[in-house]
Amino acid sequence: MPYRRCGKSGLMLPALSLGLWHNFGAIDNIANARAILQLAFDSGITHFDLANNYGPPAGSAEETFGKIFKDDFKKYRDELVISTKAGWGMWDGPYGDHGSKKYLVASLDQSLKRMGLDYVDIYYHHRPDPNTPLEETMGALDLIVRQGKALYVGISSYSATETEAAIKVLNGLGTKCLIHQPRYSMFDRWVENGLLDVLGREGIGCIPFSPLEQGLLTNKYLNGIPADSRAAAHRGNGAMEENAITPEKIEKVKQLNEIAISRGQNLAQMALSWILKDDRVTSVLIGVSKPAQVTDSINCLNNTSFTAEELLRIRNILESK
Repeated sequence: MPYRRCGKSGLMLPALSLGLWHNFGAIDNIANARAILQLAFDSGITHFDLANNYGPPAGSAEETFGKIFKDDFKKYRDELVISTKAGWGMWDGPYGDHGSKKYLVASLDQSLKRMGLDYVDIYYHHRPDPNTPLEETMGALDLIVRQGKALYVGISSYSATETEAAIKVLNGLGTKCLIHQPRYSMFDRWVENGLLDVLGREGIGCIPFSPLEQGLLTNKYLNGIPADSRAAAHRGNGAMEENAITPEKIEKVKQLNEIAISRGQNLAQMALSWILKDDRVTSVLIGVSKPAQVTDSINCLNNTSFTAEELLRIRNILESK
């Protein structure tokens, strides 16, 4: 497993990190979750990424992780980077959402209890909150570091302008912003319109999530929507089917798959490699439902370079109408 330096910090992260957004909730099989975590760690994936609201229900992914951590990983704590976040709705009332100091401090205390940890390595504000002064939100992150509850702090889903402002506030407080976690994939390239430039210039790490567009950039949808897919499961109550899986995108997926085959990769592996080609990206978060997908994802590292011709073909496919 190659490791990359996180911006200008001293922290090294594996090229692939494991996200616990799905498949680690109370509704999921804990034996499968344990097998995924064990294989990931044994394969050199030393970074596990959570959030307070991961589940379902909210909080249960951290509880599942806490149980497995206690039994299997506690003695390896110093070989792990564990992150969590707060910023989305977590509990009822006015104090369980958004970006107030009250919410961020209370949420982390709850997360630490669920996971059985004394501290997390990285704590994120999960999304920008325009109704809370940025100084208060960043001040909460600074306080949490000074309290020893997190070693580093980061932000997620902030725009380039919002990121610049957050970095400035944190620098003034004396706590650096370590990392930004944006959504980024071949089909969602908003970070290329300024954010990656800001992160590169400021020496901030970048760890994209949803690099496979929640399964669209895999072989799964080459022949339509399978009955056991996440898109089918969310049919009618989520935006995935209506917005993500269109005939136009399926056609692009088929064309991209041809390039992947010519590179000796499957489509998912090429999609991961395509993000890792940018040296401003520190690590990419993978989400898996079974251990075999961990191994399959890691095999993307066998070929992370692209020829100019391949990049041009990919860009033409992505940008075609």
